[in-house]
Amino acid sequence: MAPLRYLSGFGSEFASEDPRCPGSLPKGQNNPQKCPYGLYAEQLSGSAFTAPRTHNRRTWLYRILPSAVHTPFSPVEQPYLTHDWKLSDPNPNQMRWHPFSIPHINKEKVDWVQGLHTICGAGDPCARHGIAVYAYMCNTSMVDTCMYTSDGDFLIVPEKGTLHITTEFGKMDVVNNEICVIQQGMRFSVEVDGESRGYVMEVFDAHFELPCLGPIGANGLANPRDFLTPVAWYEDRKVPHGGYTVINKYQGKLFQAHQDQSPFNVVAWHGNYVPYKYNLENFCVVNSVSFDHMDPSIFTVLTCQSVKPGVAIADFVIFPPRWSVQTNTFRPPYYHRNCMSEFMGLIKGSYEAKEEGFRPGGATLHSMMTPHGPDAACFEGASNAELKPQRIAEGTMAFMFESSLSMALTEWGQKTCECVDAEYYKCWLSLKSHFNPDWKPDTVEEEEVPH
Repeated sequence: MAPLRYLSGFGSEFASEDPRCPGSLPKGQNNPQKCPYGLYAEQLSGSAFTAPRTHNRRTWLYRILPSAVHTPFSPVEQPYLTHDWKLSDPNPNQMRWHPFSIPHINKEKVDWVQGLHTICGAGDPCARHGIAVYAYMCNTSMVDTCMYTSDGDFLIVPEKGTLHITTEFGKMDVVNNEICVIQQGMRFSVEVDGESRGYVMEVFDAHFELPCLGPIGANGLANPRDFLTPVAWYEDRKVPHGGYTVINKYQGKLFQAHQDQSPFNVVAWHGNYVPYKYNLENFCVVNSVSFDHMDPSIFTVLTCQSVKPGVAIADFVIFPPRWSVQTNTFRPPYYHRNCMSEFMGLIKGSYEAKEEGFRPGGATLHSMMTPHGPDAACFEGASNAELKPQRIAEGTMAFMFESSLSMALTEWGQKTCECVDAEYYKCWLSLKSHFNPDWKPDTVEEEEVPH
């Protein structure tokens, strides 16, 4: 099979048509009286019509049949999907989960939608304000089924297994160490090659954007050219007797409708409201080259901003392989209490601050103002290590979903899930006091530290 093709750029105006139908994009207008090839014109809006041009998001789709051709929606039971944060009591403790369990295919076939489990979140999709964090664990492909969310944008982070994603815009493969974003309203279907696991963050407020670089300048972090969007691809496939199922996530619940044709019948499209993927290896890391430990905001890939300047509904932050060179500095993450909520996952390798216990496919949650930091072994090792230039996190990729919202745990997330590590707190209990009231300053060391 030929490799998939992509369009390059973040926030760009794209135009794409399936090469089997040259000239399928109307020339000079969006909705002519009759579209080429007898297609229907349909606009997918990701923002209000009157949003400022810099924030206006929309795409015109030219399809064989409009997406309105389906039966009425009816509720679908999915017991692990919830946005009712009041069903369980608040829990401010440090939380850690061992790798989430993937169901065995010989016991139960579970596709991507069926495998979604809400771990934590905050806010209300009805009010278009908030965030939800999920794990997905599945073992089989979605067959004659697609999904879209009316609530927000999905940021998907695979940890195990490749996701073969078909969208209305075309196809994309998302492998380990890549991410993808499926924005609000976009229909998609996921095929897998076997056992698959990963993480999802959904934002209800707005769309993800690249963080402002400020004094960093024009380049660095995630570069726009490295974001890839699928090219137009269609199938004119009939599925008689309403054999195709469309699942809609609406106000936190799932609903299904049926239709006689594949929804992936878009022959051509143009616009700036698109799905996209990004390879985390392309992230250009910046860091201190003198002294002290920089804040993790320098590792932000994507952000969803609130109405407060500089305050994020959600940041997607990564901790990739990099050089560590700071002089006279404790180099791992410092002990910390934060006005943000921090959910971390591990895609591969071992995280520098907790090399034991935090494993790929697992997670941690450090809630608002809950203290956290390196475990005892990491602290002792880093406090006594020779401070020479060192390559760290080689073969590792950890990430963080960070939010200004106080995220609540679901019942499954803190009790029902068999992967909860009830002894996580013990990793700090062996920290020892090194206080010495007779300590005298080292004059040489003092002269080396800039003031």
